[in-house]
Order: sequence, then C-alpha cells, then structure tokens
Amino acid sequence: MNESQAEAVVNPEPEGGIAQSPESFDATQPEELSPPAESVENPAEALQSAEAPHAAEQMLLTSYSHIEPPQPPRTPNLGHVLVLGILGVFGFVGSGLLARSALYFHLWGVSTIQTAITDVHYTIATMASLYILTFVSAALIFPIIWRKSMAAGLQWNAHAAVRRITPLLGAAGLCFILALVDEVVLPGPTNAPIDKMFDTSAAAWLLFAFGVTFAPLFEETIFRGFLLPAFATAFDWSLETAAHKPPPQLDMHGHPQWSLAAMVFASVITSIPFALMHAEQTGWSLGPFLLLVAVSMILSWARLSTRSLAASVIVHASYNFLLFSLMLVGTHGFKHLDKI
Repeated sequence: MNESQAEAVVNPEPEGGIAQSPESFDATQPEELSPPAESVENPAEALQSAEAPHAAEQMLLTSYSHIEPPQPPRTPNLGHVLVLGILGVFGFVGSGLLARSALYFHLWGVSTIQTAITDVHYTIATMASLYILTFVSAALIFPIIWRKSMAAGLQWNAHAAVRRITPLLGAAGLCFILALVDEVVLPGPTNAPIDKMFDTSAAAWLLFAFGVTFAPLFEETIFRGFLLPAFATAFDWSLETAAHKPPPQLDMHGHPQWSLAAMVFASVITSIPFALMHAEQTGWSLGPFLLLVAVSMILSWARLSTRSLAASVIVHASYNFLLFSLMLVGTHGFKHLDKI
C-alpha cells in the first residue's frame, strides 16, 4: 500500500466529496451539543425562578415562627371588680353574723339592733370586719387569677409615693382648704348622722383612729385600686374595639397604659359612687356631696400621676387627719363635743 492509499484510509472522503480533518470535526461538536441561545439568555432569572418555591416556603415558616403570643389581660378590669363584689357580699354576710354574735353576748352593753345601728362601736366594728373579710379573701384569690401578688396587681408602688411625698401632702392640704370653703359656701346640716356618732370622747378618738388608718386604706383599694383602673381600661377597650385597633402594650411592670380621655372618664365615674357612699353620713346634703366629688378627683390624680395606689392612700389619710385635727382643736381634745 502506497502513501496516498494510507492517507485515504485515515481520512476517508464523504459522499459530498468534502473531506473533513479531525480539527474541523472537533470544532463542530460544541455547536451541535450547546442548548438554544434563547434558553440561556438570562441565567439569573432562571436561577431566581428555581429558588422561588424555596423562598416562599421559608417565608411561610418564618411567619409561623414569629407569631406573637396574645397579650395578657389588663388588670384590674370590670370582671375583677365583679369578683371583688362577690367577695364583698360574703364579707357583708360574715360581718352581719359577727354583729349578731356580739349582740347575743351584749357586747358594749348593746342588745338590740336599733341600738347597735347608732352605736359607734358596732358601726366601726361592722365596717372593719366587712373590709377585713373581703380583702383577706381577695388577697388569697386574686394572686391566683393575676399570677402576681395583689399589691403588684393593684400597683401599690410605695416607692413612687415616697418620692413624691411633698406634692402628695400638698394635695391633702388642697382637699382640706376645699373642705373649709365648702363649709362656708355650702354648709351641711347641723345634725348630720355622722355628728351623732361623736357622742363621747372615746367614740371620737375611735373614729379618729379608724379615719386615718382602716378607712383610707380600704376605700382607696376599692375606688382607686379596682374601680378607677377598671373604668379606664373599659373606656379604652370600647374605643379600640370600635376602631379595630390593637390594645397598647403593657408597661415594663405589666400594667396597662391608658389614654388621657380614659383617665378623665374613669376619675369622674369613680368619684360619683365614692361621694354617694358617704352621702348618708352627711344627710344627703349637696355641699358635702360636691366636696367629696372634688376630693375624689384629687385622689384619682394622685393615683394616676404616680401610678401608685399608696399615693392616694397617703393623700386620703392625710386629709382625714387634718379634718380630725381641726375637730380635736375645736373641741379641746374631744372634751367639748357640743362644739362640733
């Protein structure tokens, strides 16, 4: 076999008569195997569409993992006031039974209900037993409902009250001045039921002690501890529900934050039953009633401005102390009670 025949075997000629070298054959291979030009025109877009299902799934999982827990209920609310009212009913029954027991044993020389109604010992003992029975049971039940102590739930916050003791004492002085002005402008009846309780020096001292200790503590717990926050929360809740707005976050101590309108509304609506509670003692007179409404508004200011129930207790106790001190001086140590 000569040289030309060997070359023909290595590079056979195709039917078209055009011989192809190995180099030209390799050059045509990529062109035949490459994908169409339009399929790789935007590779980034193709990659994004491939990753889209994974991204959507990841966003869905993220949204489920970041669901915020429901906000705890604002305390105290009207439901808690209802619970306190039920406990008050049981306390009222218990204090009545104690009073009946005292009558049975002729305690303080009293043996009839008619006499007990006007006797200062029975009056104060009945009120004190009512308060104690009600609030001892409340101190046991509300920590279970609120998952915190009753003092914390009612925002006792004594430190805030101590820090602002000067303006609080000034508020008590303002209440005292209002009482003096009211006595001149709109005086109460001369023979009010509360005046009849000051029949002896011992009774006057007993009322003095009760008026600056038990009475301010328990009355403020009812009106500024439960009712005032509950009415403020109810006011804001009604507006939030009507406007389909979420409630504001609780403060750092877990207490609700109220709007100014809610605090004003709650102060007014709380002051009316506070004044009515004392209206019978003052013979349902207009002057003392308006005075008690004004005093209650100042007590509400003390409670709300300091976020402290202890603050309103201090103002209330100080105001009562000033009133009794004036009576003490005017009667020469409760020796001349006819001057009341």
